[in-house]
Amino acid sequence: MRVGLPGSVPLTQAEPVLYVFKTMNEPGVGELSLFRVFAGTVRSGDELLNSSRGVTERMGQLYVLDGRERTPVPQLNAGDLGAVVKLRSTHTGDTLCSPKHVVSLPPVEYPAPNIHGALILRSKGDEDKLAVGLATLHAEDPTFHYRVDDEVHQTIVSGQGEIQLQVLVERLLRRFGVAVELEEPRVPYRETIRSRGESRYRHKKQTGGAGQFAEVWLRIEPAARDAGVVFTQSLVGTNVDRVFVPSVEKGIRTATLEGILASYRVTDVKADFFDGKMHPVDSKDIAFQIAGYHAFKEAFLAATPCLLEPIYDVVVTVPEEHVGAIMGDISARRGHILGVDVDGHFQLVRAQVPQKELYHYSTTVRSLTSGRGRHSETFSHYAEVPHELAQKLIAEAKSRRETAQTK
Repeated sequence: MRVGLPGSVPLTQAEPVLYVFKTMNEPGVGELSLFRVFAGTVRSGDELLNSSRGVTERMGQLYVLDGRERTPVPQLNAGDLGAVVKLRSTHTGDTLCSPKHVVSLPPVEYPAPNIHGALILRSKGDEDKLAVGLATLHAEDPTFHYRVDDEVHQTIVSGQGEIQLQVLVERLLRRFGVAVELEEPRVPYRETIRSRGESRYRHKKQTGGAGQFAEVWLRIEPAARDAGVVFTQSLVGTNVDRVFVPSVEKGIRTATLEGILASYRVTDVKADFFDGKMHPVDSKDIAFQIAGYHAFKEAFLAATPCLLEPIYDVVVTVPEEHVGAIMGDISARRGHILGVDVDGHFQLVRAQVPQKELYHYSTTVRSLTSGRGRHSETFSHYAEVPHELAQKLIAEAKSRRETAQTK
């Protein structure tokens, strides 16, 4: 519960309340939590409650910092800045207070990151060191974010500007011995269809010993946007034992994850397993998985496939004299202007822009506005990729597959 400090009690005599505003990790020392005392007196050995996480922390040796110098002190009073080492569960933005008087100070609201990059390891085998380094640096600086994107198979870092990401790369090398490079993140395109398609695929394998046999009749059609892949079965009669339905679905799910047109995930498709054939001896789980996999691919290619790209809502805050330059740049990026609003002495240009066109966009905004503009971006929806760009992406995917097969 968030409560205020009692106004009738002097801050130095109130129960202790402190706010952790920064976390540092020093070699040979460990995690160092920097805090400000907002009320009361905190002493070494005090048991305080972390009201942000509901755990108790024991305060170790307290320090006053002066550059790199740490001076041990027995206590700190309201208004003082100090540091303490090795708090177990306390991080930047947490409140520590007396269990007798629970207080939760509002955390700092950091600006959303507006520039992104992909980290590429220079040497294999450093994945664990990279994970530890990123977690440690994020605890010290919450203004940057990182995530492992399993769709594009990259580690994505996001920050407030190019310099922050460059400093991050330098710190990973200097402090954790991890050499990485920054490159443009891959765009998570998606594949879908515009019309209906049908396939009747037979899988038959007889090479000595137990054979494999399965025949899957599949019908697919477009689904609503963001519906994912919807699998149903409408089998009638005894042509296919219902025990093989999960096998067909598994094969279809595998095909959707691999992609068919350009190796991107398939979405917004309804697939109906409506009939097929089986063999009393040779039909088995793996046979129906393979048949389902190839039946879906055949039906997909027959249903007018296309590519989708992520579209972002972008709001650019700029002085009035730079609105024209920003709108022209957005149009050149295949963006769609939604409107312009007034915010005091600034104009808010609202638009929708494909993710592909937003790489290093914050740098462009600062360049076009003499450093006075800023922007925010949030994911909006997926939309169909223009034909010319789609053909280029499909050709690139085909080239990558051919290169991988020759290696």
